[in-house]
Amino acid sequence: MKRILIVSGHPDLNDSFANKTILEELSKLLPHAEFVYLDKLYPDFKIDVMAEQERLLRADIIVFQFPLFWYGAPSLLHRWVEQTFVHGFSHGHTGDKLKGKQLVLSFTSGAPEDMYRHGGLQNYPIEDFLPPYKQLANLCGLQWEGYVYSGGLFYASRQDENELLRMKEKAIVHAHTLMEKLNALA
Repeated sequence: MKRILIVSGHPDLNDSFANKTILEELSKLLPHAEFVYLDKLYPDFKIDVMAEQERLLRADIIVFQFPLFWYGAPSLLHRWVEQTFVHGFSHGHTGDKLKGKQLVLSFTSGAPEDMYRHGGLQNYPIEDFLPPYKQLANLCGLQWEGYVYSGGLFYASRQDENELLRMKEKAIVHAHTLMEKLNALA
């Protein structure tokens, strides 16, 4: 059985509903996975690089779970990557520690999926925002395994009970879709 590392990059999971629901559901579906909650471990952005690199070394499959903020990962997840994926560890002449491991993105957006298209409000398909992650995988010798994405999980809508129920159901479906993807990789 492959070891799965799920890295939650939400900057404040206590103030989340979609990512929080996804992670809660995943913890039930994948009880043997290792979950890392960056907001709880590193609210000050002071990453324990050695501990995080050890987690990466143990993993076969690495999942970045995050909300899309301004078309990319939140700054906390970005900082974690900057600190842990360093030359000599993840890339460079001697940086082959992640080679062959699998990378999966799991992310959400407030804007509905249909806004991410040419001519839509976001002007580009969601795929057009992923090249930095694909290149991260390429540079580090990771196998890019794609992503699971759910849009229309708008933070401000959580005050409406019906909308909150719809979004909670969508987040649970997201978690199940991700579990199926991970099981297919295992």
